[in-house]
Amino acid sequence: MRARCVSTNTKITFGLLAIVLAGLAGLFVFVQNSSDKARQAAGDRVVRADSHRLTAAEDGKVTIVEFLDFECPSCGQAFPGVERLRQEYAGKITYVVRNFPLTQHANAQNAARAAEAAARQDKFEQMYVKLFENQSTWGGQQQDQSVVFEGYAQQLGLDLAKFRADRDDPGTAARIRDDQSDGTAAGVQSTPSFFINGQRFDGQATYAGLKAAVDAALAG
Repeated sequence: MRARCVSTNTKITFGLLAIVLAGLAGLFVFVQNSSDKARQAAGDRVVRADSHRLTAAEDGKVTIVEFLDFECPSCGQAFPGVERLRQEYAGKITYVVRNFPLTQHANAQNAARAAEAAARQDKFEQMYVKLFENQSTWGGQQQDQSVVFEGYAQQLGLDLAKFRADRDDPGTAARIRDDQSDGTAAGVQSTPSFFINGQRFDGQATYAGLKAAVDAALAG
């Protein structure tokens, strides 16, 4: 059986089509690689060496990062479940907290500054707990709650003069901005936003939801 003759025009068309397809394939690979690199870069910025670690895993296998707003009601609702998770998985997970104060909350920035100022006296975790346990008292207020936060600092036994100076230090605001910048780069648009081993957690921000994700990460 004779092979069909393929016209020159057809050969040229096939040749051009092959070139176009090869180009598209190359473009897809390039875009995919760029996307992977972008995700990796964002993942690398989810947690920094100096980020606040409330608990640390002995084997470093599972790291949870929460971007939060101390005045955010949803963060306040998630807080009890997070605390239960931290207690039950002590030594098994590293839990990291990062600031992401939202502009619609009048005192979110002040609360973040209070927590960062407390951190300079090694009391970040204690202030973190104090702010959430009392969120119903100061949250949702339009008036400046700095005096309330100073009261918490006194209750924690902090040097009040140093607390005030650290709270107002431009470096404190810069650190909060760094947290927000990293969160934005990682795709954070709301709070609370959780990442487990650098991957965005899109489940329910409840004890059960987080526990299931942590168990899966530990088993992996």
